[in-house]
Amino acid sequence: MTEPVLEIRQLAIRFIRDGAETTPVRNASLHINKGEMLALVGESGSGKSLTAHSIMRLLPPQAQMSGDIYFKGENITRVSDTRLRELRGHRVSMIFQEPMTSLNPLHTVEKQINETLFLHQGLSESAARIRTLELLGLVGIPEPEKRLASYPHELSGGQRQRVMIAMALANNPELLIADEPTTALDVTLQEQILMLLRELQETLGLAILLISHDLTLVRRFAQRVAVMQQGEIVETAPTENLFSNPVHPYSQLLLSAEPDGLPVPVPSNAETLLDVNNLRVWFPRRAGFLARITDHIKAVDDISFTLRERETLGIVGESGSGKTTLALAILRLLPATGTAVFLGQELIALRQKEMRPLRRQLQIVFQDPYGSLSPRMSILDIVGEGLEVHGVPNTEREAAVIAALRAVQLDPDTRHRYPHEFSGGQRQRIAIARALVLRPRLIVLDEPTSALDRTVQKQIVELLRQLQEEFGFSCLFISHDLKVVKALAHRVMVLRNGRMLECRDAHALFSTPEHEYTRALLAAAFIND
Repeated sequence: MTEPVLEIRQLAIRFIRDGAETTPVRNASLHINKGEMLALVGESGSGKSLTAHSIMRLLPPQAQMSGDIYFKGENITRVSDTRLRELRGHRVSMIFQEPMTSLNPLHTVEKQINETLFLHQGLSESAARIRTLELLGLVGIPEPEKRLASYPHELSGGQRQRVMIAMALANNPELLIADEPTTALDVTLQEQILMLLRELQETLGLAILLISHDLTLVRRFAQRVAVMQQGEIVETAPTENLFSNPVHPYSQLLLSAEPDGLPVPVPSNAETLLDVNNLRVWFPRRAGFLARITDHIKAVDDISFTLRERETLGIVGESGSGKTTLALAILRLLPATGTAVFLGQELIALRQKEMRPLRRQLQIVFQDPYGSLSPRMSILDIVGEGLEVHGVPNTEREAAVIAALRAVQLDPDTRHRYPHEFSGGQRQRIAIARALVLRPRLIVLDEPTSALDRTVQKQIVELLRQLQEEFGFSCLFISHDLKVVKALAHRVMVLRNGRMLECRDAHALFSTPEHEYTRALLAAAFIND
């Protein structure tokens, strides 16, 4: 038997706060061999990411860790900080779950990838640029030369994730910890990234710890699977054995949890809530000493559609196709041309001051709940902020927040806690409560389930159906997960390169897609079905 690249023995992680002890990880043991991908799966808050972070010793200062972690026979729980710095990013690399909070907003893409090349390989600036371009091309960034000077906020969610992957692969590590590496990617790019990791795994003998809630990808790419529940690894088995014959009851529950069902039908007499015509969002490209406009990036190009009361329109397409840009333009958070008539008012022509009264009726739940919730504000203040802005009296505000938290099935007693004290699924419920508390007529949901495991995805899908029936809002639902879209959307719009390819009844689109690109999306999404 060859020595494992990584071996974790009896790992336990404890936190002591205000005299109370919690143990989110208990007696966890696993190993990964050279050239093997081990998937660690489990519900949000089960301890997957804590286990992964412990390998790099990236736990919070108040965490107490026991047990042993061996990297190629060396116990890295006992090495010096100097030795740890040699290992991090060089022999052991990590792809973090939330790229927007992991990338430095003040540095360009080139500077952030170059940093690890300078630190661990001592490359010159010109050699580092060549390697950075190679890496960006490797992870599927189009026209990488034009992205070197981009900042994280100028990239789509999927592009930011690919930059993170490029940084992790920069020094050809022996162990790659991938914490939800395909969270922000559409289904076709998910497959491309996992194919890339598999190729590196095979050609370089790369050992990979894959943390993922996407069990379709896990089944296709991992050799073994470890199932984690409430801090304990309850079952480890070869992938096909686990999927065909799960032994532990939680494994059985996890594999059976998949978004299903259909949305509540739209009333036959529902009126049009939103009417969009020839909407365009073009960003100018400038060149030369006088910075003249030489071309445009057509992020959204001549899109028209309608949305009825209580209707959900699913918006799908690859990363960078214009999904989020379209929604932000309708909400008047980006400049646009064309028309968007909402409740009889043409939004695009309104000044910001005139838009303010309508803001209460137009809400958004962002893709990254951790990045969109202020770490300095309690849940009470976060959910109640919109009420304060719109002049709701203090005496009514807390009661409204409590009602909103109950609506999203969160304990109102947690309202005095802070975002970092919640799991990813709980943070997404908080973000939904923040939008819901104002009783809007239209909610934009931007990838609301992308960072969630399947059991929590199913809960959120059922919650959204229930909330839409109870509160009667319309919804623009942006997602790359077509199984979730199928369970929630009445109609589906397919975007690519800023253009609308088709917009049809959901059942018709899923059963008989007209466009070749739509057929490719469906083929990638429903593999093994």
